[in-house]
Amino acid sequence: MIRPVKPAWNRGRIVGQKRPLLPKHVWAIRVRLELACKIRELALFNTAIDSKLRGCDLVRLKVIDVFTAGRVKERTSIIQSKTGKPVQFELMEGTRSALLKWIDSPEMIGSEYLWPGRFHDRPHISTRQYGRMLKEWVLSIGLEPSSYGTHSMRRTKVAQIYKKTGNLRAVQLLLGHTKMDSTVRYLGIDLEDALSLSEKIDI
Repeated sequence: MIRPVKPAWNRGRIVGQKRPLLPKHVWAIRVRLELACKIRELALFNTAIDSKLRGCDLVRLKVIDVFTAGRVKERTSIIQSKTGKPVQFELMEGTRSALLKWIDSPEMIGSEYLWPGRFHDRPHISTRQYGRMLKEWVLSIGLEPSSYGTHSMRRTKVAQIYKKTGNLRAVQLLLGHTKMDSTVRYLGIDLEDALSLSEKIDI
């Protein structure tokens, strides 16, 4: 019996690690979202950068996770769906401001979730919807969307932290990884990176 050959799932796609956004990309996207008055997308974008959460955890955030007593928290924590372990993250001033505007908007009246779905059978947006928004964001500043994914958002801030400090343990804690080698693979650290860091230290 001859079976039809199925096309490979990754045919025509760029596979492998997705690139983190550079600081100039982050600011360019923020400016475009602000000028377009896209309150929800700006709040989502900023929260994704600061929280460093996986997409599945980001879309499930609830209002009470970030908002209490009439103000947005400076720090909060959630239980990760993948590991079942807690992870803490900070919300910077710009993110808190964007979140406050979004939470105060009419679209959020009565919503338990921070990013409510548009349909009654979906309490929050899906990771696929989040991915589509990300594609629009990177396209808006002229980047190739196939090079970026939702993990680009998760990696963006920690990539800068590692670049500036070389502190792998800090990055591990921020990402909520249980093993250091997971963090090393996630950042894509190789010997050249290690040597570059070593060259900056003279004793």
